[in-house]
Amino acid sequence: MSAATTSAATMTAVSTGPLLALRGAILARLAADATLAGLTGGRFRLHDEPPRGASPVYALFGDTTVRADPVDGASRHLHELALVVVGKPGSTRSAVEAAARIGDLLADAPLSLTGHALVLLRVQSLSTVRDPRSGEASATLTLAAVTEALLPEALPT
Repeated sequence: MSAATTSAATMTAVSTGPLLALRGAILARLAADATLAGLTGGRFRLHDEPPRGASPVYALFGDTTVRADPVDGASRHLHELALVVVGKPGSTRSAVEAAARIGDLLADAPLSLTGHALVLLRVQSLSTVRDPRSGEASATLTLAAVTEALLPEALPT
């Protein structure tokens, strides 16, 4: 595994903040899906940055915004995060198919987050772009989520 690849086991072991908890749960959900693995060359790969020398189709954690949104004393956070799927050379379709599957797997999914509860997870948009120089196509899936920190007494011991 490359240093840029995020491991579900590593992520959940150190997750305390809402963003890392959410990312870990997303990775665990997506890595377990055989259909998604088939669309991405046999094994689903979700990276923090573009891997050197890797062949598409693979996914990247894209831009993210997390904002505090306390409600009645609860530590709640609003997330907007992007997952970018890089398609096979000359194939927007390969990126869109994988991104659509990711959207299907994550929309309103009952994800289990470490130290946090998932209140809401939905797909906001799916967009595509082609790099004019390289011709590389990608699809960006934008997700909206709300998480709430679990109270210490609610955490497993």
